[in-house]
Amino acid sequence: MNQKGGVGKTTTTINLAAAIAQAGFRTLVIDLDPQAHATLGLGIDGAEGRSIYDLIHDAADAVATAREVAPNLLAIASHTDLAATETELASADDRLERMKRVIDAFAGRVDFVLIDCPPSLGLLTLNALAAADEVLIPMQAHFLALQGVGKLLETVKLLAIGPQPINPRLKVAGVVLCMHDAASTHTREVVADLDAFFEGGRASESPWKDAVVFRPAIRRNIKLAESPSFGKTIFDYAPLASGAEDYRALADAFLAGRRPHSAHAPGEMPLVVTRSPSAEKTEPAAQASTSA
Repeated sequence: MNQKGGVGKTTTTINLAAAIAQAGFRTLVIDLDPQAHATLGLGIDGAEGRSIYDLIHDAADAVATAREVAPNLLAIASHTDLAATETELASADDRLERMKRVIDAFAGRVDFVLIDCPPSLGLLTLNALAAADEVLIPMQAHFLALQGVGKLLETVKLLAIGPQPINPRLKVAGVVLCMHDAASTHTREVVADLDAFFEGGRASESPWKDAVVFRPAIRRNIKLAESPSFGKTIFDYAPLASGAEDYRALADAFLAGRRPHSAHAPGEMPLVVTRSPSAEKTEPAAQASTSA
């Protein structure tokens, strides 16, 4: 998640998911953004069949709704109708439990679920946070983006350990650096500030006490911007591009030390929320751990 737009959220969701799937893990992508960019980026026609909008209202056939887009890679499409959800569920007592019901339907069937959230802290994003175990924060290493991440972390803290916590197991896995320009002095300073912030919080009980800045970063690569227009991940569109290399490295870092679903208790699975609209790049590194 990231409330700032254009930071690489969708690009990270679909390409990290594809890399995890290629590593042999059964992976599900849920497009929770009414813009449906992840749906388009995976080559799915969101107008055909049921979408996440339908499942939020009735999760009964969630498994049948998922479409296999590649070996080990499943996806649940989004639709513009999803924009109406905020209003339709505004007074529902269980409005924050809808995504959890969808995900629970896949218990024992997948190893990882990645949710592409909309660029706002509305009902859809809160549903994702209520169901997830981890938050990934794609961002571009700029000063204003850094300020936004601070506010985002406070939001996660409120949901995880606030006076009325919604999801006590929620934690921040780390930051994925997108559209990265390592030659820029400003970029290096922002990354250094992020590293120092996370290191300074190791002894705390905050949701980001184990968070990291993933390395190496996802470099600026035009192939990453082009691939969604062909409905392909970077691995199908340009498997030798630097973007493919970087997302493979991110997946290796993210998977380091993680257990497959078979090692989890029944009903548990690693489930990650990534947030912030648009797409471009990201950076990998060592990862915390949990299921979300």
